[in-house]
Amino acid sequence: MLDRKLQDFEGPVGPWRGTAALAASGIAVVCFAAALALAWMSVGTLLLIFAGVLLGVFLDGLTRGIGRVLPLPRSLRLTIASLAVAAAAIGFGSYGGATIVQQGRDLGTTIKDQAGTVTGWLSERGIDVPSFAPQGGGKDGSTESGQREGGLGGLANGLLKGSSSIVSDAGSVLGPAAAVILGLFDALGNLLVIAFLGLAFAADPKAYRDGVVRFVPPQKRWRASQVLDGAGETLRHWLFGQLIIMAVIFLCTWAGLAFLGIGGALILGLQAGLLAFVPTVGPLVAGIVIVLAALASGTKAVIGAVGVYLAVQCLESYGLTPFIQKRALDIPPATIFAGQLILGVIFGLWGIALALPLMAVIKVLLEQLYVEDTLHEQSST
Repeated sequence: MLDRKLQDFEGPVGPWRGTAALAASGIAVVCFAAALALAWMSVGTLLLIFAGVLLGVFLDGLTRGIGRVLPLPRSLRLTIASLAVAAAAIGFGSYGGATIVQQGRDLGTTIKDQAGTVTGWLSERGIDVPSFAPQGGGKDGSTESGQREGGLGGLANGLLKGSSSIVSDAGSVLGPAAAVILGLFDALGNLLVIAFLGLAFAADPKAYRDGVVRFVPPQKRWRASQVLDGAGETLRHWLFGQLIIMAVIFLCTWAGLAFLGIGGALILGLQAGLLAFVPTVGPLVAGIVIVLAALASGTKAVIGAVGVYLAVQCLESYGLTPFIQKRALDIPPATIFAGQLILGVIFGLWGIALALPLMAVIKVLLEQLYVEDTLHEQSST
C-alpha cells in the first residue's frame, strides 16, 4: 500500500517521464536564440547605450573626485562636473576650432594627393593596388546582413523609408544633400543620446545597478552587486587612465611635428590622441596618416615624422600604459588584438572602437563569476 502511494507521487511514468523538463529546456533554447538574434539586429543601438554608460562612468568619476575636495550634495557636484566638461569642450572648439577645420581640410587634400603618388609609384613597379569603393547595400542603402543600423541614424533611415515613393522623388531632387542631412542627423543625434544616457546614469548609478540586481535570485543579489561594482570600478580606472594617455600622445605628437615644421601638426596630434582610444588598430592608422602628411614636406620630414611616431609609441607602450593601466586592465596585447578581431567581425566599427572597455567588463565577469565562484580560485585582480 505504501509503495503504491509513493508511486503516485513520482509523477508521470513511461514515455511521458521528463517531458516537462525537456519542454522547459527547449523553450529556454528558443528564448536564448531569439535574444541573440535581437541583439544582433540592434547591435548598433546596444553599443550606443554602452557608449552612454562609459560617459556616465566618466561623469561619475569626476563627481566622486570633486566630492573628495568639496563636501557638496551629489547633484550639485554632478552639475559642476558636467558644466566643466561642457566648458572645456566649447573652449577648445572655439579656441582651436577654426584651426582644426582648416588643417583638417588641408590634411585631407594632402593625404589624397600623397596616396595617389604612392599608388602610382607602386604601379610603376608592377605592384597592383586595388581601389576599394564604398559598398552600399541595396538601393535604399540597407545592408544585406540583416543587421539594422543603430542609433538615431537607424531611426532616421526607418522614417525616410516609410514612404518609398516620396523618398525616391526627394532623393532625385536633393541628391547628395539628403545624405549630408542624414549624416548630420545621425552624428548629432547619437551625441545627444550618449550625452543624455551619460547624465542619466551618472545622476543615480545605484538605481540602475539595483534595477539590474532585481533580476537575480534573492540569495545571489549581494554577489551580483559586488560584481557590478567591480566592473564599474574597473571601467572608471581604465577610462581615466586612457584619457591621460590620449592627452600625452596628443601633446607629444603635436609638439614633435610642429618642431619639425610639418603642416597640420595640431590636427595630426589630435587624431593620434583620439585614435589611441582604439588599441593596436588606432596607432597604426594614426602613423599612416602622419607619414602620408609628411610626404609633402620631403624625405627628411618623413624620417623625422616616423621618429616622432616611434618615440611616442615607445613612451605609450613601455612607460604610460604599464604604469597607468596596470591596476585597471592587465591583458596581453595578442589577447587584445584577438578580441578586437572578434568584436570587429560581430559588431563592426563600433566593436573595434569599444573593444577595450568591453573586454575590461568581460574580464571582470569571468574572473569573479567563473574563476572565483565556480573554480573557487583567487583571481589576479
